[in-house]
This record gives sequence, C-alpha cells and structure tokens, in this order.
Amino acid sequence: MNKPLRRIAIFCGILILALLVRTNYLQYVRADELNSRDENRRVRIERYAHERGNIIVDGNPVTGSVETKGSDFKYKRVWKNGAMWAPVTGYSSQAFDASQLESIEDGILTGNDDQLFFDRTLSMFTGGKKQGGNVVTTLNGAAQKAAFKGLGSKKGAVAALDPQTGAILALVSTPSYDPSVFAGNSDKDSKARQKLLADKDKPMLNRALRETYPPGSTFKVVTAAAALENGLYKGIDDKTNSPLPWRLPLTTGNLDNEGNIPCENASLREALRWSCNTVFGKISDDLGNQKMIDEANKFGFNEEIFTPVRADASVYPKDNRPQNAMAGIGQASNRATPLQMAMVAAAVANDGKLMQPYMVAERQAPNLDVIYTHEKEQFSQPLSGENAQKLQQMMETVVKKGTGTNALINGVTVGGKTGTAQHGLNNSENPYAWFISYAKTDSGSPVAVAVVVEDSQANRDDISGGGLAAPIARDVMKAVIDSKK
Repeated sequence: MNKPLRRIAIFCGILILALLVRTNYLQYVRADELNSRDENRRVRIERYAHERGNIIVDGNPVTGSVETKGSDFKYKRVWKNGAMWAPVTGYSSQAFDASQLESIEDGILTGNDDQLFFDRTLSMFTGGKKQGGNVVTTLNGAAQKAAFKGLGSKKGAVAALDPQTGAILALVSTPSYDPSVFAGNSDKDSKARQKLLADKDKPMLNRALRETYPPGSTFKVVTAAAALENGLYKGIDDKTNSPLPWRLPLTTGNLDNEGNIPCENASLREALRWSCNTVFGKISDDLGNQKMIDEANKFGFNEEIFTPVRADASVYPKDNRPQNAMAGIGQASNRATPLQMAMVAAAVANDGKLMQPYMVAERQAPNLDVIYTHEKEQFSQPLSGENAQKLQQMMETVVKKGTGTNALINGVTVGGKTGTAQHGLNNSENPYAWFISYAKTDSGSPVAVAVVVEDSQANRDDISGGGLAAPIARDVMKAVIDSKK
C-alpha cells in the first residue's frame, strides 16, 4: 500500500473509532441524563403511552387514567376527590412532571422500574400491552375524610400515625387543589397551574410536611419528657421549683402565664393541665440548651423525615438562655411540622418507642403480585417506657379535666395537649391553634394525631387549640377506631 492510501486508511480508522467511542459514551455514560432531559419529548410520550398504575387506599384506587384527544400523549392522570388526596399523591402532569408519591413511585406506576423487568419481558413474548404497577398506601380513608371535612374552609393541616407501626393514616393540608386541572398538556392546564401558583393561600403547599410552625404549648410534652429523662423531676405529682412570677433569664421581664392559673410550684401533671409557661420555661432553662436539643432530636427534630415523601426538618435551635426558655414552651425559633408533632404524640402513646413514619405499605406488579412489603422500623427511643407512661397520665389529665376536653371519646382513653402559638411581630397576627393527641383501646394505641389551624378569619378571642383543633383530632381518632371494629 502506498503512503497516501495508508494515511487515508489510518484517518478513516480514527474516525470510525471516534464514532464508536462517541456512540458508546452517549448510550451508556450519558443515557440516564439524556433520558431525563426536558427536551427529550420521546421519553415523556412513552411515559403517557399507556395507562398509569394506581395509588391505592383501603383496597381501592384514588387515581385513574383517561385517554386524551388531539395530543401525542395518549393518557393523562385523573384523581378521585383530588383535593382531599393531593397532599398524599402529589400530581402527575404531562406538562409539569410529577411530585410526591406520583414522582417517587413513578417507576412502579409507569411500569419502568427494574422490579417489573420480568413483567415487561413476559409481555414482549405474550403480546400483552405494557401496564404500570400499583402503590398501596397505609392511609385510612375514613380518617382522611374526617380530617379534610374537619378543616373545611380553614387553613391548616392534619397528620395522623399508627404509633405501633409508624404507618401514616391521614395527611391533609388545606386549602388544597385538584391535580387533575393541570394533568394535561394544553394552554388550559398551564393557566390552571399558574392560577394555583399565584394564589396567596398557597394551595399547592403541603402544610402537613413542608410548613413549619411554632408548636406553642404542644411542645411542653417534649419539655416534660426532657425533665423526666434527665432526672430533673421524677414524680409527676410532686411540686416543682417554679416561683411565680418567674423572670426570664438575663432579661428584666417576667415570663407570663395565660390568665390567673395555679402555676406556682405546680406539679408536672398540673402544669401540663393548666399549660403553665413559667413551669416549662424554667424547666428548659434549668436543663440548658444542649439537653433540650438532645431530647428534641430524639423525637425527630433537626433532620428531614422521609415517608418516603420528604418532610422539612423541624427545628429546636441552638440559642441563648432567654431564647432557650421560650423555645421550651414552643415559641422563639422553635418550629415544627404537623408530622413532627404527631410523632411526639405517637412516641408517648407507644411507651416511648418512636417508629419511622411511612405511607407505602406495598408495591404491586400489574398482575397484582406483591413485589415489595414495608417492614416497620424503629426511629428512636425518646424516653423510657416508665417515663412515657407518666407522660400518658399527664396528657390524659389534660383531656379529662384540662384544656383538651373537646377531644373526649366515649369508651376510649384519650391523651392530648393543646397549644396556641404566637404569630407575627409582637404576637400581632392571629395565633395558630394546635392539638396533639392519641387514643388508647384495649389493644393499644391505634392512632396519634397532630392538628394545626392557622385561621386568619376567626376572631382572635375564639382561637384556641382546645376550641378549633381538638374537635378535628377527636373525629380523626374516632374514624380510625370505628374502622377497626
């Protein structure tokens, strides 16, 4: 071969080698990145080319799929009572992707997950059409309905757990939205979504998981747990060292109680019953900031919680003495999600053992074979069984003859704690009404609940955890108990 031909052959060989390297780089190294790019419309077309699997509650689907016309996306998602279930399911939109369970479980719902490889392969040989699998949730339909109805037109959230397993039984946020209104790919869908995003009441915000509030007096349950766990006080009916008035440390002002209530040297039981700021503020100061942080962390504060949907981290802050005292009564920079406060009530109800919250019980193949079953997992041990039972006695006193009587259920033992958290500069805005609780039957505690109501329309004097939030918690607990009969 002469020299010019040899050069041309080598050059062509280099080009072929470069083409092979480039092709393999695109197909294997960058495949996932290119598949997930918004510009890759073929992936989205394939995603909506067949009916999506369903999200299941109480054995029935709360989602579905319908054929679309005039679009290269064949099917779009629909929901049954979408506004009630949106805080659980999230949305799945041809134009705007997906969120929450619709996003996290997308592989199962579309049929593309590796767990469904055998089903996809089998359908290739049998000629069957591709189908998505199902996601079976832990949600209790009756509890979800009770929570949604209870909040009604009020702004707020409810989270309910099974204390013994960590299963999420209800997750409601209001105002809510219907994901069906922007599930398609038209101008109408785009305008509907823009209207939701522009709404000042933020209907697309999941307040149960993604909004943190000052927990107010409901946090006194955590402060009481810290006092018992650190040996500051042992007997819940013994007098505490709680003078009245009590000056906030390093300040010239006193920490006030709400009204003329018997808080001077009150026992832990009576202090929780009357919700004494002075007693719990002083406990937080006596223990110090680090011990309070340590106890709050055991309940789940200061870290994100995955259910598998992510919940924002609740915060017990590292702070100075006066702010730590205020944080001990659920104010200052103390912030908590409703899910977090439901976890507090659940840990107390479950004799001090806190279970990991979860909302996916099973995943099913298109033929309904179970391909995944959740195994319950302990999150932490915030307090001993003995101290948890002491706290149960205290919380049950709150409901029997304290501020939580609106949560009473005939024939059922109920423990709870009310809270009215300050809101706005110098408490200038309407406060948040809180209630956390659990119900106890002969077979243990089947449900723990947290309710927060941020009702800016109510008269300020009418806002209280016992008045606004406790009746909602009662109805949710009763719904769970009745559903097990």
